[in-house]
Amino acid sequence: MKKSLRCLVAATASVVSTGAIAATNMENPLYMPQNREVYLKTAVAGMYKTVEGTQATEKKGTSGQTEFPVWRFFGDIGYGITDRLDVHGHFGYTRDNEINRKGMHRARIGLMYRALTDDDPFVLDLYGDAYLSGITPMKGTYTPKGFDFDNYSNGRWGAIVGTRFGKTLGDFTLAGHVEYLQTFGNHNNKIALDPSLRPLAKKFPAPHPFSNVTMEQLGFPAEISVDLKSTHETVAGFDAMYQLSKKWSLGGGFEYIEHYDNGVKGIHTQLGTPNVTGDATTDQALQAGVVEGLLAETKDMDDGWDEYVIKTMVSYQYTDDVQFSAFFEYTLDDAHAKSQNATDEKMELGIRMGARF
Repeated sequence: MKKSLRCLVAATASVVSTGAIAATNMENPLYMPQNREVYLKTAVAGMYKTVEGTQATEKKGTSGQTEFPVWRFFGDIGYGITDRLDVHGHFGYTRDNEINRKGMHRARIGLMYRALTDDDPFVLDLYGDAYLSGITPMKGTYTPKGFDFDNYSNGRWGAIVGTRFGKTLGDFTLAGHVEYLQTFGNHNNKIALDPSLRPLAKKFPAPHPFSNVTMEQLGFPAEISVDLKSTHETVAGFDAMYQLSKKWSLGGGFEYIEHYDNGVKGIHTQLGTPNVTGDATTDQALQAGVVEGLLAETKDMDDGWDEYVIKTMVSYQYTDDVQFSAFFEYTLDDAHAKSQNATDEKMELGIRMGARF
């Protein structure tokens, strides 16, 4: 009888112990820093992807091409103002040498408040973040084959509101999250115009005398900025984690991300005086016609895409305050007709280190 009681007590202590560890595991999807606690996570990953055929990728000749390695770097930081309120930042940088595209793909800072705690039927967190893609302008080149992105920033500022919710029961945690991003339209972009661009070619095909007019003759500088429309993005998903032991844990989840279409409202750059025919009225009409044509092609770029992300992870608690994780993500997507982000498959493998102070 005494032996049975000792076994029961030991088993109960083990469950309580690992359960407590699960709740404070930095990879727990409901993890939140305690009062005056700082956490830092840094990660590096390599991505492999193959380009799906869309109107944009077919026109550029990239359909079916492979991009590997695409290097991805991540940084997350947070500080517990109280046990129920934190300030945090999430950042990411991508470098894709295959298409000569690089830059920050994620930049946000904000606050999270724990409205319901473990003492309630479930945990409920509410958060609001400032979206910081406007730190760097969107850069690219407009060519006869369409728009080529030079970096990963859309050049916009914005706001994110979201919630996460779930419960840790012993060694197992299940959580969901939903968030909404609203960006603000602006002209924080630098768009180079390909010298070979002939905007009048469709309207005045050869051998019309205006068919070979250059952008410079029409008063366009080599680089312009445009007024972009506001846009938005929605995210929803769930995550799970199981605490195998004091040292090891497993995680996984699914996430849906909807990227909405971009659009251009107007050309922000003040254009120069056109000089095509020598007649001011005719030249201004030609310039206006080109502007109208460019805006007609870009007012709704039909370049959005939806992502379906499957995530897995294994973590090792090196010390009480240092943790290492290996993660893998597989992404399917459904792209709009003119999207350059369409992929047949996308796989990312990486390692992450977390520390708290």
